[in-house]
Amino acid sequence: MAFIVAIDAGTTGVRARAISLDGAPSLSSYQEFTQYFPQPGWVEHDAEEIWSAVLSTLREVCRQLSEPPIALGITNQRETLVTWNRASDEVLAPAIVWQDRRTADRCQQLATELPAVRRITGLVLDPYFTATKAEWLLRNGVIGSTAQLALGTIDSWILWRLSGGTTFATDESNASRTMLYDIRKHAWSEEMCSLLSIPMNALPEVRNSSGIFATTNVEGVPRGIPISGIAGDQQAALFGQACFTAGTAKNTYGTGSFVLMNVGTTCPSVVDGLLNTVAWRINDVTTYAVEGSIFVTGAAVQWLRDGLHIIDNAKEVEALALSVSDSAGVVMVPALTGLGSPWWDPYARGGIFGISRGTNRAHLARATLESIAFQTRDVVEAMTKATGITLTELRADGGATDNAFLMQFQADQLQVPVVLPIDRETTACGAAYLAGLGVGAWSTTQEIATHWASNATYLPNNDNQSVANAAHAQWLNAVQRVRTTQ
Repeated sequence: MAFIVAIDAGTTGVRARAISLDGAPSLSSYQEFTQYFPQPGWVEHDAEEIWSAVLSTLREVCRQLSEPPIALGITNQRETLVTWNRASDEVLAPAIVWQDRRTADRCQQLATELPAVRRITGLVLDPYFTATKAEWLLRNGVIGSTAQLALGTIDSWILWRLSGGTTFATDESNASRTMLYDIRKHAWSEEMCSLLSIPMNALPEVRNSSGIFATTNVEGVPRGIPISGIAGDQQAALFGQACFTAGTAKNTYGTGSFVLMNVGTTCPSVVDGLLNTVAWRINDVTTYAVEGSIFVTGAAVQWLRDGLHIIDNAKEVEALALSVSDSAGVVMVPALTGLGSPWWDPYARGGIFGISRGTNRAHLARATLESIAFQTRDVVEAMTKATGITLTELRADGGATDNAFLMQFQADQLQVPVVLPIDRETTACGAAYLAGLGVGAWSTTQEIATHWASNATYLPNNDNQSVANAAHAQWLNAVQRVRTTQ
């Protein structure tokens, strides 16, 4: 049986996954890599360590397949910046991760440029995006601007190494997350690059999300495999969830949570609190999405484990939360790296409110899970207001979808069904589907949609709506108390 292998390079690890042409998953290999926190608010990765994880997992999967895969797809943590010298392959600086906040002050200095940023890129001025990370490296002399400088996102770094240093490119979904790309003109923006003194010759070529970028040319991996699909992880998840028509939406519950709604082939007007982004470009036709980016959801559960040590592993949090009937008035706002959509406040910091003498670790665990659902509701309500589209369901994926309490609480907060697919690794599926389209394994998105199926649906409890609304109002009050911009 023929397989496509997806390389899913996330924030904490890399997974290589083989997917057959009937859409069924097969072999997979996973490897974590190190998170570095050199200063408060700084988050870095070692690009060579990421590449080592890609190579290790890809080799492991290819060894177990009876024949080489017919194509490779790449999906990746977005906005993270890798810098290297194209002549020597030398990495020039630690990769600056999307969570990094070191350029918050610079974004504030650029506040008068916000209308232009919104108009050109669809984004907001926030350290989250790649552009000010690149400017910081150049302005602080960490890297120099040379003819061989490469400023790339994780996908372009992996593509470069997989192709043996022959192809420096990205897809339009990743380019649209840099704050340097004109999402209407479909080109790097001279205005944005000039504003931030970014050399345009250091940026990768922007291509369709589906189509042959290069072929593999690296030791230990079968040579000549087409690398034929690339998308940022959240756009890949939207594609993997078969959200191919305008008005369909998904939420990926991971380190953060990212709600994306397909809005079709016309770029919408910008709306406060939300991002306009490229979902994918296929056959030179761009599909757009509106996005709500929530920075800390699963990471808040990790903090309960690693920071407070009130759980030993993430799976314990559901049982702990269910050991109490409610949060006893405790509200946790997990603004551990600022607030994303719809507030966009990089200086906000987390807060825990409503603590009493009777508060215990179970109340805090429950409040943490509830905060994930509250943040998603805030984004969905902003999307409904902006687009005029009322969701009929939310397709959910990511690790936290294993938490039945959270999924039911989410349905109650949204008052729409939350639907889980059979295959929860939708980012890898999306990358594989794009790669398959790129080599003709599938001919249309309609054909791909037949591979998507649900295995669980959480229906809202209509009798609980007043309680849900009261809890959300309490949450909104807590959010206002941690915000620095009102």
